[in-house]
Amino acid sequence: MEEELFPRERLQIAPGAVHVPDWLDAGSRRDLLTACRAWARPPAGLRSVRTPGGGTMTARQVCLGWHWYPYAYARTVVDGDGAAVKPFPAWLGELGRRAVADALGPAAVAAAPYDIALINFYAGDARMGMHRDADERSEAPVVSLSLGDTCVFRFGNTETRTKPYTDVELRSGDLFVFGGASRRAYHGVPRVRPGTAPPELGLTGRLNVTLRVSGL
Repeated sequence: MEEELFPRERLQIAPGAVHVPDWLDAGSRRDLLTACRAWARPPAGLRSVRTPGGGTMTARQVCLGWHWYPYAYARTVVDGDGAAVKPFPAWLGELGRRAVADALGPAAVAAAPYDIALINFYAGDARMGMHRDADERSEAPVVSLSLGDTCVFRFGNTETRTKPYTDVELRSGDLFVFGGASRRAYHGVPRVRPGTAPPELGLTGRLNVTLRVSGL
């Protein structure tokens, strides 16, 4: 990507919600992508998520630590191949803790370790409707890491799926953390911009790695 006239700066989008551009360096992006490709393989690999209403999410997903399905957690892929969920690696938890410390300060780092990863893959036409991360018992901040194509990330309020909300451009390597007063805010991805991934990454589409503390 060509050098920009004005470098992107970190922004507080709402109380407890911070966007940090280019948080992952080039080597970390490649390493995380390599890990995601391994996690996506079966068993307990990348799957399409079906909603209780009979629909199918356009973003496909794989889970680590705990398996999420609408709207609960399990230790096996109960809505897929039934395999045991892949383990959550300690290094990923340390990455999450460092992300929270960098974005919100050391005092915001939860005492309990991160133990859930939801990894969503977005093809060019994939979307994610406005929703809250509300199936965890912990109020620890949510960590979101982006790889590949740029997306429009819509960050809203805690009361409604509608306005007020703020649209944020998330690019490959960006970090977004939300906790505190914004922990239960509605958020979604109304648009992915195909073909915007850095060519050197070798990824077509967008990967979003979301880290959470279950409290389970």
